[in-house]
Amino acid sequence: MTRTFFGLRARVVARFGALAGAAALVVGLTPATSIIGADAATAPQTYIVLAKQETVSAQLLSRLQLQGATIVASYDAIGVVLVRSGDTQFAGRAQKNLDVEGAANTNTLAFHLKPTIENSGGDHGGNGGKPASDSDNLSALQWDMKQIKTPQAHAITGGSRSVLVGDIDTGLDYTHPDLAPNVDSANSVNCLSGTPVPGKVAAMDVNGHGTHTAGTIAAAANGIGIVGVAPNVRIAGIKAGDSNGFFFPQAVVCAFMWAGSHHFDVTNNSYFADPYYFNCPNGTAQEKMILKAEGRAIAYATRKGVTNVAAAGNFADDMANPTQDRQSPDDTVPVTRPVTKDCKVIPVEMPGVIAVSATGNKAMKSFYSNYGMNVIQVAAPGGDSRQLTAAAPNGRVLSTYPVSLKDSCLRPVVDPSGGPNAFYCYLQGTSMASPHVAGLAALIISRFGEMSSKDVLRLLERTADPIACPTAAQLAQYAFFPSVNNDAPQTCTGPASHNSWYGFGQVNALKAISDEGDNNQNN
Repeated sequence: MTRTFFGLRARVVARFGALAGAAALVVGLTPATSIIGADAATAPQTYIVLAKQETVSAQLLSRLQLQGATIVASYDAIGVVLVRSGDTQFAGRAQKNLDVEGAANTNTLAFHLKPTIENSGGDHGGNGGKPASDSDNLSALQWDMKQIKTPQAHAITGGSRSVLVGDIDTGLDYTHPDLAPNVDSANSVNCLSGTPVPGKVAAMDVNGHGTHTAGTIAAAANGIGIVGVAPNVRIAGIKAGDSNGFFFPQAVVCAFMWAGSHHFDVTNNSYFADPYYFNCPNGTAQEKMILKAEGRAIAYATRKGVTNVAAAGNFADDMANPTQDRQSPDDTVPVTRPVTKDCKVIPVEMPGVIAVSATGNKAMKSFYSNYGMNVIQVAAPGGDSRQLTAAAPNGRVLSTYPVSLKDSCLRPVVDPSGGPNAFYCYLQGTSMASPHVAGLAALIISRFGEMSSKDVLRLLERTADPIACPTAAQLAQYAFFPSVNNDAPQTCTGPASHNSWYGFGQVNALKAISDEGDNNQNN
């Protein structure tokens, strides 16, 4: 079963994409300690412990150790502790502590993919950045960039080196010639264990999904292959997904804490939290843990000035009106269950996250893309195998891909001039849409200076190209793909200026960086 947002699983477009030495400490992170002991002779498992308050006391850490835990990481700023224990009863014991709200084994809390230059400091944008060319060898194949007018935007700026984007994904292939010039090794990190292991080598992609999203964000304008939305900015791979596409809670919490504490400007998020697609505040203990722990980490990053962008998902679901979830828990045996509007898909529906739906080359919503009134804020090209045109003969988005994984790419393209690693792949999914917006957010910050996520969102919304809901004849073309979770036919509500399919419209890079309206300087 595929776990990425590119391709089909039965009739479901797979999720969100087509999808050395001691670790450096992040702010508020306590390093691992020695094992105290365990009551049960089982292999140690990782647990996430949520404190009632958004702080972690020394007393709590001491009690957890006395209960048989090894402290993997303590995120003091959000009240989350990651531990290892061989005691199968550890979670129950930990929850008896008066200052603990909950504890759960993270091995049953996976996050799946659904179908990644050294830091020189700087002023986080505002210096405009140099223009960039869109004449690389494969630029003619990038219908997606032309659709949102990035070549015209690049005549003004390709972004600033002082702007840093984090691709929270499966890492990125730092050896790819289209990414290597822009990879920030010092800020790249492997978060799989919950303890950050910094460096581009540690964050190497062995899945492919992260490399594809990273190329859309920041492939260099160097004559080789393609050009990303923000080809002059720095990009760091934040590896939170493993080779199988699993995103465990400790990795995702670590990822957002790393981004927030290391002064990232933007993150891209092309995945959602498993094992529950919808996480309900009155649901299982696992759901509550995911909602609160990840919610705290995302809020921390947002408070630190990070603009977080996320893919909507590929199930043709109306996220504003969910009624049923057929695919959870997807790490074991799914059981159909009712859900309500209070239930959220993480991270795309979390406060402060910019939600992106996907479009094809005919500027219509991709058949698989989720939608929802007041959920989707903007749309961007994600590809659609049914919206075929002369410019997009297979309908999909071309981006960087590891040559080591070429056998997993069904639609490859090679640029011989770039050497043996200049390998590219066509994919489709909301995972492909989200990095277009993350890259544009980086261009905006490059152009106007440091901005809050609210300011970035307002500018994206104000400068987007409105798209009206489909006519009856157009809507009939979507009948073959109803909601994966409740079989409801796809519907679109709202005027062209703001509707459930496109939010405020498809992003327009040229208008966004040319905007002379009120930006963060005037709010």
